[in-house]
Amino acid sequence: MYDRLLAVEYAKRWAFDYNPAYYNFSKIGGDCTNFVSQCIFAGGVPMNYSIYGWYYRSLGDRAPAWTGVNEFWNFATSGNNKGVKIKPCTLEQLEVGDVIQLYNGLRFYHTLLVTSVADVIRVSAHDNNSFNVPLAVYGFTALRCGKVSD
Repeated sequence: MYDRLLAVEYAKRWAFDYNPAYYNFSKIGGDCTNFVSQCIFAGGVPMNYSIYGWYYRSLGDRAPAWTGVNEFWNFATSGNNKGVKIKPCTLEQLEVGDVIQLYNGLRFYHTLLVTSVADVIRVSAHDNNSFNVPLAVYGFTALRCGKVSD
């Protein structure tokens, strides 16, 4: 069972630092999806160790869906997997612990964890490390939202 509050607590703990159990991908393409995957895993979603799954053991032994923006979305929304599952939704349907991905006119480039929906949607991320900042601080031309389940 996915514990959304545990995912947010993990985000709060590691938003401005890097958990040494995971490689920091900031200098080789970005750490945002790695960070969100860690948060979701900390919330209790089990890893999927299949060849095209969602898992992290080490830098050299991880699934593309653990660290890649589009790979994460494609895996999680496929509907026929074990591990993280995402159902596309609207901004209004988001809850803490859900996911937003940003589009810059060329590609989806950034993964964020929703950490508050109380007044405005607030998110946390790595790469321009942040915790609980308004979604509006990000520049994007479109976005996609997803409800996380396990």
